[in-house]
Amino acid sequence: MGLIQSICLLLRALLRPRLSLTAENLALRQQLATYHQSRPRPKLRKRDRLFWVVLSRLWPGWQAALVIVQPATVVHWHRQGFQLFWWWKSRGGKTGRPQIERELRDLIRRMSRENTLWGAPRIQAELKLLGYAVAESTVAKYLVRTRKPSSPNWKTFLNNHLHELTAVDFFTVPTVTFRVLYVFVVLSLDRRRVLHFHVTTSPSAEWTAQQVVEAFPFDTAPRFLMRDRDGIYGEYFRQRVKSLGCEEVVSAPRSPWQNPFVERLIGSIRRECLDHVIVLNERHLLRLLRSYCEYYHTSRTHMGLDDNAPIPREVERPERGTVSAIPQVGGLHHRYTRRAA
Repeated sequence: MGLIQSICLLLRALLRPRLSLTAENLALRQQLATYHQSRPRPKLRKRDRLFWVVLSRLWPGWQAALVIVQPATVVHWHRQGFQLFWWWKSRGGKTGRPQIERELRDLIRRMSRENTLWGAPRIQAELKLLGYAVAESTVAKYLVRTRKPSSPNWKTFLNNHLHELTAVDFFTVPTVTFRVLYVFVVLSLDRRRVLHFHVTTSPSAEWTAQQVVEAFPFDTAPRFLMRDRDGIYGEYFRQRVKSLGCEEVVSAPRSPWQNPFVERLIGSIRRECLDHVIVLNERHLLRLLRSYCEYYHTSRTHMGLDDNAPIPREVERPERGTVSAIPQVGGLHHRYTRRAA
């Protein structure tokens, strides 16, 4: 037994230098081939990296033959391969939440396609009114992606007097002939209701004061009226507002965030209606605003109103029938309701 062991050790001692020399020659030849194949800067392919990882496991003196890369790089490749191996080994099970029903997924995509201006919160609110309880993140997951290219909250005063506050403001709209029209809006902050709006080409303090009087007939004026510092709100306007029993709340200069609700309303009118049409004249603009306000009051959901409309909508359960779409604002928006089959 001792003789056999001695012979094995002798053969191993004789063959080891030859094996080491062979491995070194092989490593140098591989690097030389890499130099010839990629010029001016060598680029290692996946099989080249695999060669060095395997060689580092079989030949103890592999580091001495390295020229192109550092030994730490080979060790990094080996770690990457180890991570990839365990990823492949554990890939069988599915992770994450289970998918929602196909009917609901199709409905989310349908709403997203038919209302390109809507985001996940709006669609989630519509689904809530149709009896579907689904998270906003789930809705966002199934939205239809398109190539198209949210005002700070008011302070304590607003929260404490919201039901007694009304806000007014102007915004401009150009017509097809580049004529500028001025729109005056009166907004009740309690349920975000548009109490009054009108259009003119030449606003004045007298005209603006008359619009406020028409917005609050029969002693229905609120306690507070919020406005900015536009020069059109002159002495005549202030006297008329005072005669109605309103107290004016004037925002600071260049601070539209202090009148956030009416600013948000104007932004919604632009984004959801006027940015998608060409206004012809005053009558056309009034017709568009009436159509949008009807949709705004009866159908459009608001996050600040618990995902409901200014005129509250009831929740329609699935047992009431299938979902039908009602085009509104010329098809820019839709209202979804259930109808019996």
